[in-house]
Amino acid sequence: MPPAIPELFASLLDDAAIFPPGNSPLDKALEAHHDHREAPYAAALGAFVVTDLRLPEVVREGVPLSVVITGGAGSVEGVARLTSKAEADLRAVEIALRDVDDPVGNARRVALAVTTARDEGLLADDLPIYVELPHVANTSRWLAAADVVAEHEFRLKFRTGGLEADLFPHPHALGRWIEAALDRETAFKCTAGLHNAIAHTDPATGFEHHGFLNVLAATEAALAGGDPAAVLAERDAAVLVDLVGKAPESTRRWFTSFGTCEVLEPIEDLVNLGLLDAGLLA
Repeated sequence: MPPAIPELFASLLDDAAIFPPGNSPLDKALEAHHDHREAPYAAALGAFVVTDLRLPEVVREGVPLSVVITGGAGSVEGVARLTSKAEADLRAVEIALRDVDDPVGNARRVALAVTTARDEGLLADDLPIYVELPHVANTSRWLAAADVVAEHEFRLKFRTGGLEADLFPHPHALGRWIEAALDRETAFKCTAGLHNAIAHTDPATGFEHHGFLNVLAATEAALAGGDPAAVLAERDAAVLVDLVGKAPESTRRWFTSFGTCEVLEPIEDLVNLGLLDAGLLA
């Protein structure tokens, strides 16, 4: 039997291989995903992330799916009907709010679309719905939109990186987002930029990357009344390994997962840090 994956890291990695910067062709990404599901570290794997535009190509592949809706609230019904008809293993729906002038109204339109799909039996009532709020200068608007997300028992999605430097939020900003989620008893996931376990400066781009262990430890720090921004900024691996080692499994109730375009990279980081058994990569 392969070594076990600790509950703290179970289903942590959503396979976003087809998204930037990986941009893997869909057929190769699916082949790799099936291989990951047969690997000793399979328990660390979450859903295969796909856009609604590519959904028809994968809906019958038999893999757990998290569908990123690109067309706004009006596309929720189509995704719901397609996945329901195909009896797909739908694990989550992710949708970004695009209306920076009225994120609250945008959130309510999403909520109405999801509620309608649920009422028609097309989406399960307990299906996680992740809502990505836009980066807006008006903090009160962002918080009001987060209120709508919490009101409907949806989840938040935080964009922690991308192909441009300004898509990487400052530790203080991400820390405030985490605190806002916890204040509302709202779970969250992260997307983009979390390529490695520890926060670092990318030598090729100069971008300041967050680490997924930083996010996990910062979540526990916020739960305990500490300063999540300070933990997000921490770059000492030994300090973070110690913090994560003390974090209870219940922390994952709030920080549910993150998307990665390379599944093996975070696994290798955890092995190198002594948090996963090296036999998982045998």
